[in-house]
Amino acid sequence: MGNRLSKIYTRTGDDGSTGMADGSRVSKADHLFNVMGDVDELNSHIGLVRAHLAQTANNQELVQPLLVHVSPQQVVDFEQALVIIQHLLFNIGGELAMPEYEGINATHIDWLEQQIDTMNTGLPPLKDFILPTGSVLVSQLHIARCVCRRAERQAVSLQEQRPKAIRPTAVSLINRLSDWLFVAARFCTDPNQISEVLWDNQVLQVFAKEQ
Repeated sequence: MGNRLSKIYTRTGDDGSTGMADGSRVSKADHLFNVMGDVDELNSHIGLVRAHLAQTANNQELVQPLLVHVSPQQVVDFEQALVIIQHLLFNIGGELAMPEYEGINATHIDWLEQQIDTMNTGLPPLKDFILPTGSVLVSQLHIARCVCRRAERQAVSLQEQRPKAIRPTAVSLINRLSDWLFVAARFCTDPNQISEVLWDNQVLQVFAKEQ
């Protein structure tokens, strides 16, 4: 990995370039940084999910406590999964900055799939499209999912332009993570407090009749 930061500002990026791990300088407009930026943004959104969970754990006066519909161990496992995911996203950033560094492998993708299967086991069958809404936590997970999809599009675009710039395992992990976030949003929806909001094809028809 790179050296630890001892000074935050260097002024070397004032010319619109940024330094890579090998010492080269690359324009900040390079598509590589679109991927890096989206991955970083996604990581921050997942950090906000963790903050919502922590706030709930420390606030006993909330009207609707989060995740009371699952076991305490499931809550612990979910929180730990978020920590691991943040580290994996950071590793993707490391791979993008240092092509020789391998921070993602097939084991990580298998782990995500196992996580998806475990969360999905207790969920009701999905019979229609779900609107991205619900509690603040659930909505934040949907936002993270949308950012993850954008990161995947940017990653695929980079892969097509410069195959050696991003590892296939990184692209696969981002894809699987978007699935994880979708299932996580359903997992965090307490059916006793807030029902999933399904897409209703009759809404716009009723609206059209009123116009």
